[in-house]
Amino acid sequence: MTQPMILGFDPGKDKCGVAVMGLDRQLYYHEVVPAPSAIVEIIQLRQKYPITLLVMGDQTTAKQWKKKLNDELTETINIILVDERYTTLEARDRYWQMYPPQGLNKLLPQGMRQPPRPIDDIVAILLIERYLSRLTHK
Repeated sequence: MTQPMILGFDPGKDKCGVAVMGLDRQLYYHEVVPAPSAIVEIIQLRQKYPITLLVMGDQTTAKQWKKKLNDELTETINIILVDERYTTLEARDRYWQMYPPQGLNKLLPQGMRQPPRPIDDIVAILLIERYLSRLTHK
């Protein structure tokens, strides 16, 4: 793992999504963590992966989280805010791509299926992908 990595962060009041992806779009890690544990999780991920950038959703709690990250992370990191509109809908579709429905869920139209777990980590993946797409389309 010599290439730089990007940490995706979907901040929330109760839970947060985190994801680590390389510049080659290879996904190395994704998890939903309780909001109070998010900073510790980010510190541990930065010790494990060569993370050079944090991309974060720009909506509800973004300003408070950005300040908190800058205050509490011992090593500074560039934080870039990414438009997170419609990511929850997109994440629901992506969930079913990553984890195809089983059993009776297969019979339901995709729009009616609800993922059986929080999908904040998939939102974090989408935020990284949006950032990378923005870089390659400029």
